Amino acid sequence: MSVAPKFTTLGCRLNAYETAAMQELAADAGLSDLVVVNTCAVTSEAVRKSRREIRRLQRENPTSKIVVTGCAAQIDPQSFAAMEGVSAVLGNSEKMQSDVWQSLGADFIGEAEKIRVDDIMSVRDTAGHLIDGFGTRARAYVQVQNGCDHRCTFCIIPYGRGNSRSVAAGVVIDQIKRLVDRGFNEVVLTGVDLTSWGADLPATPKLGDLVMRILKLIPDLPRLRISSIDSIEVDDNLLQAIGTEPRLMPHLHLSLQHGDDLILKRMKRRHLRDDAIRFCETARKLRPDMTFGADIIAGFPTETEVHFENSLKLVGDCDLTWLHVFPYSPRQGTPAARMPQVGGTDIKSRAALLRAAGTKQVTKHLAAQVGHTHAVLMENPHMGRTEQFSEVAFKTPQTVGKIVTAAITGHSDIQLTA
Repeated sequence: MSVAPKFTTLGCRLNAYETAAMQELAADAGLSDLVVVNTCAVTSEAVRKSRREIRRLQRENPTSKIVVTGCAAQIDPQSFAAMEGVSAVLGNSEKMQSDVWQSLGADFIGEAEKIRVDDIMSVRDTAGHLIDGFGTRARAYVQVQNGCDHRCTFCIIPYGRGNSRSVAAGVVIDQIKRLVDRGFNEVVLTGVDLTSWGADLPATPKLGDLVMRILKLIPDLPRLRISSIDSIEVDDNLLQAIGTEPRLMPHLHLSLQHGDDLILKRMKRRHLRDDAIRFCETARKLRPDMTFGADIIAGFPTETEVHFENSLKLVGDCDLTWLHVFPYSPRQGTPAARMPQVGGTDIKSRAALLRAAGTKQVTKHLAAQVGHTHAVLMENPHMGRTEQFSEVAFKTPQTVGKIVTAAITGHSDIQLTA
């Protein structure tokens, strides 16, 4: 008896979006007895985790064919092809192609075709038309952009994702309209470098243009959210949307990475410390209930205690709430890997200090919400999220996918109670 393909996703929301597309492509091709691993390469640990997952799945599914794809496979296909049980390695472009999945038929593929990974830098489309978004019954994620034109010295992702390319606004709007018709009450725009959306399209529109157009043309979309952005690239229309559009959720995740100007320059970032602080102040003046998350790297090469203190202080100076802390790990082929490295013990302790600062910020934010009323989108019968993405726990079951009005009565270390 044939067994339906199994899919495992590591890494970002975009990977999860693409896994949903691959599931449809595999179903259309009639494939079975297949295990697909969509890998991540954002850190060395992410690559190690991808390898561990492949080995675990091979042990648990000894008769199944294993297909490895994603960023780690795109960057280093030979090493994944050499792993026991791996039958095929697909690049990030190839995994979105129907004919590739059709070729993984009953006889599968020969050894000569085991690696199907082309030059990602030559890819010009996003394959955003393959699905209308993915998600739970609560919210849907829509890919509007892929790739990155920037070359931060620590980052390997452009070599896994290619150059920046955008999904046309009309395609995005048609997708979101269909999602609203299917009952989704919140849509999240996703991408690798979201604020670069539009640079490769006619008339070079900006992300703010897309946001304003979505909100204007889809008046029955209750909530629109945007994922991680580069604050230095935020345009005037996006600021206008923040200040005037209540359906744009007051939560932004910022790609800050550090709080010291010298380290930011060595990272080849395009902003300085004061730029980040100024943006947060501007956004909060426009939208007083705005909350911020941020990516911050601990222990970047050459980081001294003074540099780190500036990074730690940035948490308070920007009043950040939701931190994603990344202990630096060198990625072969990046300029930062050739810089003088910080010791592993220091990296670990600095990451712990950043996480502790983040925990205090979360507690402060949750405490400030007690006594307020929030519109909460239910993710499961007993948990939903506020407009600022705070979790809310309910004793009484609620309808999943619905937006309910809730009076906040208290909080734990990680969530509100209603």
